[in-house]
Amino acid sequence: SLNDVVFPSTEEERHLRANDRELNLSYKYSDNAIKTSKYNIFTFLPLNLFEQFQRLANAYFLFLLCLQSIPEVSSLPWYTTVVPLVLVLSMTMAKDGSDDMNRHRCDKQVNNRQVEVLVEGELQSEKWMDVQVGDIVKLENNQFVTADLLLLSSSEPLNLVYIETAELDGETNLKVKQALTVTGKLEDSVEKLANFNGEVRCEPPNNRLDKFTGTLTLKGETYSLDNERILLRGCTLRNTQWCFGLVIFGGPDTKLMQNCGRTTFKRTSIDRLMNVLVLSIFGFLMIMCLILAIGNGIWEYQEGSKFAAFLPKGVNAPFSAFLTFWSYVIILNTVVPISLYVSVEIIRLGNSFYINWDRKMYYPKNDTPAEARTTTLNEELGQIKYIFSDKTGTLTQNVMTFNKCSINGKAYGELLDFSGQRVEINEVREKVDFSWNNLADPKFCFHDNSLVEVVREGNPEVQAFFRLLSLCHTVMPEEKKEGELYYQAQSPDEGALVTAARNFGFVFRSRTPESITVVEMGELVTYELLAVLDFNNVRKRMSVIVRSPEGKLTLYCKGADTIIFERLNPSCSNLTEVTTLHLNEFAGEGLRTLALAYKDIDPEYMEDWKLRHHVANTAMDEREEKLDALYEEIEKGLLLLGSTAVEDKLQDGVPQTIEQLSKADIKIWVLTGDKQETAENIGYSCNMLREEMNEVFIVSSTDRLLAATFYLSLPFDLTRTARRKMTPDGTEEPTVKKSRSGLFCLQKTETVADEPVNGEYAMVINGHSLAFALEKDMEIELLRTACMCQTVICCRVTPLQKAQVVELVKKYKQAVTLAIGDGANDVSMIKAAHIGVGISGQEGMQAVLSSDYSFAQFRYLQRLLLVHGRWSYLRMCKFLRYFFYKNFTFTFVHFWYGFFCGFSAQTVFDEWFITLFNLVYTALPVLSLSLFDQDVNDWWSFQYPQLYTPGQLNQYFSKRAFVYTVLHSGYSSLVLFFIPWAAMYDTVRDDGKEIVDYQSFALLAQTCLLIAVSIQLGLDTHYWTAMNQFFLWGSLSVYFAVIFTMYSNGMFLTLTSSFPFIGTARNSLNQPNVWLTMLLTSVLCVLPVVAYRFLRILLWPTINDKVRGRGSTHLSLDKVLPPTPRRVQARRTSTRRSGYAFSHAQGYGDLVTSGKFLRRTPKSRPALFSQTDSPLAQTQPQFYRTISEREEPPLSP
Repeated sequence: SLNDVVFPSTEEERHLRANDRELNLSYKYSDNAIKTSKYNIFTFLPLNLFEQFQRLANAYFLFLLCLQSIPEVSSLPWYTTVVPLVLVLSMTMAKDGSDDMNRHRCDKQVNNRQVEVLVEGELQSEKWMDVQVGDIVKLENNQFVTADLLLLSSSEPLNLVYIETAELDGETNLKVKQALTVTGKLEDSVEKLANFNGEVRCEPPNNRLDKFTGTLTLKGETYSLDNERILLRGCTLRNTQWCFGLVIFGGPDTKLMQNCGRTTFKRTSIDRLMNVLVLSIFGFLMIMCLILAIGNGIWEYQEGSKFAAFLPKGVNAPFSAFLTFWSYVIILNTVVPISLYVSVEIIRLGNSFYINWDRKMYYPKNDTPAEARTTTLNEELGQIKYIFSDKTGTLTQNVMTFNKCSINGKAYGELLDFSGQRVEINEVREKVDFSWNNLADPKFCFHDNSLVEVVREGNPEVQAFFRLLSLCHTVMPEEKKEGELYYQAQSPDEGALVTAARNFGFVFRSRTPESITVVEMGELVTYELLAVLDFNNVRKRMSVIVRSPEGKLTLYCKGADTIIFERLNPSCSNLTEVTTLHLNEFAGEGLRTLALAYKDIDPEYMEDWKLRHHVANTAMDEREEKLDALYEEIEKGLLLLGSTAVEDKLQDGVPQTIEQLSKADIKIWVLTGDKQETAENIGYSCNMLREEMNEVFIVSSTDRLLAATFYLSLPFDLTRTARRKMTPDGTEEPTVKKSRSGLFCLQKTETVADEPVNGEYAMVINGHSLAFALEKDMEIELLRTACMCQTVICCRVTPLQKAQVVELVKKYKQAVTLAIGDGANDVSMIKAAHIGVGISGQEGMQAVLSSDYSFAQFRYLQRLLLVHGRWSYLRMCKFLRYFFYKNFTFTFVHFWYGFFCGFSAQTVFDEWFITLFNLVYTALPVLSLSLFDQDVNDWWSFQYPQLYTPGQLNQYFSKRAFVYTVLHSGYSSLVLFFIPWAAMYDTVRDDGKEIVDYQSFALLAQTCLLIAVSIQLGLDTHYWTAMNQFFLWGSLSVYFAVIFTMYSNGMFLTLTSSFPFIGTARNSLNQPNVWLTMLLTSVLCVLPVVAYRFLRILLWPTINDKVRGRGSTHLSLDKVLPPTPRRVQARRTSTRRSGYAFSHAQGYGDLVTSGKFLRRTPKSRPALFSQTDSPLAQTQPQFYRTISEREEPPLSP
């Protein structure tokens, strides 16, 4: 993750001087040219071949080719191996070459971009690749940032610049950066800039996008540099006429390039199983070759001596056996055909296109289709057992609406009838009329008129409440026309609160670094902004200190309710109790809450505090700690104003999706940074937590000290007590199965067995308890308890803890995991899981950029898993079973023939048939099966989520299934060899001529083989399409066309040595007994398969068989069809507290107060929010509807 800083070089500190190329070049820093390509025209062929032959299969076939070059060993012509090997290498080489050419093209395009550089006192146009560290460059509006720059000056007031970081992190909302005041005075004067000789000392190149530390020394003064002064390569300058910057990092040293290629390569469980199976097959191949070599030695010793007189060197049985061993290695190599790996990649690519093309996963509102960002993990989507989901923006919309509030002990936002009963708020209810406020947002909706009345009556507490909301924030306003206000908010929460204050008569109008202008009930009031006490993840609150026009000093504070309550004046105890009751009510509806408080400040104390604040703010060491101590000192003795309740609406279809996935026996864990109560209530809204559950276990500690003090007695005891309640008769010690896996069984694994549970349970655990529960000696106890629960909610967790929870399940459950999220805090979790899914939502695109699959809505997850995932897994398993079946059958026929040819390594088939069997005759039919087959269609996949469970249990392809496939191949090969052999033995044609020659037998055996494997393919196909029919019949037609062509007189006369089977086809295939033999072998091969499947469906039907029978078997539809999803009612009362997870970022507080001068009046710029129908103000209640994939069930395929 980006939290892991990478220092790629030994550089400990970067030192540079502006406009001094000679000094900067002496440090040998990287220039600004980038290179992402891997090859050049000279290195492409050797490097690419070297990379390809590092793959086990390719190296194996190269070894076979070397064996075939030895005349004493070679039993097959060289082209039987060269043709498929060259084809595979060429296809891979063409793909790699095309990709690298695109990289070269992109590199050239980027490196040749033009930018103005200050060289010898003049601005000159230079290529990006020629820019050096220490150069001063000029950027203009809509230009890409050339390198990592220290911002010096800009055309905007306060030296601000607006940048878009879409190419860096995917976010399209504009971000604000600001230059130092001392460099801002340089403006756009070329003379001043040319004389600028500031020296920068900063951190070495690293991959931290969110942090920068350094200092600027100018004229003996030292200034602190942080991330707010840096423009990163990959950003785009917006709404800014021009700016100047000093190059700090260039080319490969830029943070953009430092973050390239850090993603971990993921492999599927089938990939890992295939590696083990391929290694086992190699061993099996060696055993077969050894048996045949020993047989050759014995035969040579007993029978070969009789021919010794005719041989020039006599008979050497041991040496003959040695050569025969290697000859059979060549002949029997088809047990691991090279085309297996190519076919697997084609299948995965095709199934990825199905995801990209699926219109039912397309979100038209944002024009966002689903995207398979990797093509190597499709089948693992059909094996998911655990889903780890973020809450905000993933289950919810991350669109905040101001719904309710509590002011001075009175709650607002509910509608009551004449009897005092609550009335449900819906779309038809009358909305509050804000026409009295000319600056109100017309899209803001509120239904409680009493709040407007008390505001307009002049109630001092209510007005102070909204005054706080209009002053205490870091929102940036934009006013294109008079009265048309647009707010650039750091978080949707802040936008919703400031918009609410705006509609209730306290309109935030504009700000400067020293002042905030608010329209209060129609009157323009300007407050002097003395300090912003910024938000961070530890403080969980922010404050502003302002001076009113009357000279009154006030501190306004808002933050998480538990944090604010700790800092209240004791006189607020009664009000705190009432507000707490209101918070409990808001919690019952899953609302995010925030407490508001204020205090008046003595002017003398403020002067002293400001001096100490300035000293701390300019300190080079422990600046943050000193500021936190000052903030803690002044934020005491607060007076409570009330609380706000903001709704984060659920996305459409979330409860139904979770219900469907639960029926598929997928366990869903929610990992969120929100407070416990908020997450818990969203759990109830999503139907993850239900009243009918036996029990919901709460594992919680209030703070770090408490958790540390009662570590053994609280988290440990609570989890153990919960486990004992779920399994009263269970063992105290976990059942841990130790095993080895991987190639050569070198990887040790420990698996904690699942334990049976009676009833449904859920667990909620907070971050403090989780931190201790994840300790080495506690983690298995946590895992045992959590895995017994149907639902697990982890709240107040850090991004690192999210990844640790995923790793814990991966380590001890050996189950396939999926992580889904939408924000930067989910990236570590997404990378840790087997499958990472990103949702393109309100929090930018960081999660999408790190994910394997992406789409716009959580509800599409059920289609990704239950349809695409299940189909991909089913197709891949069918492909592997059939592929191993046909190739083992092909190889075993050779093995049996060895006992009839004196173990002489003679092939039973025509050499051209051996070459073309996998590449031509059986390639396309099995690909069509693997790309188009469906056991049931998508509608039935939704109706029967239980169809998903076989994939979780690896029922379709495993080591056991592989053994069954090998045994099936052994039986088929016995039939395919001995039936033709017996039928041809001592047989003559109708005209009395013999057809018992080797060539006629080879033709009959290979034809029977091809027909038998084609019939088996037909039996495995559930869903017939025109492509399946065309490829299957077409391949058989091509086979007969090829043998009649290759066995013709013309081919024999052209290349006699390569085409020796002259006339065999026309001589054999005109005999009825040959066709009867083909029929008999086909029936005997297929009969056991048909009989087994018939009895299995009749006596032991699987869920697939029952669904395909659509209720005609023993299982009734009532037991399988899911019930109609319930309409989720809002929970009105609860004892659960809801805490507001302040989704805000640190740093804007310093930004809005850091400028010290205005050069000119701010000019009108394009809106930072181009979207006029901002969702921040939409407060309509949400209604759930059933998300149906199709109106009527179509016919089953």
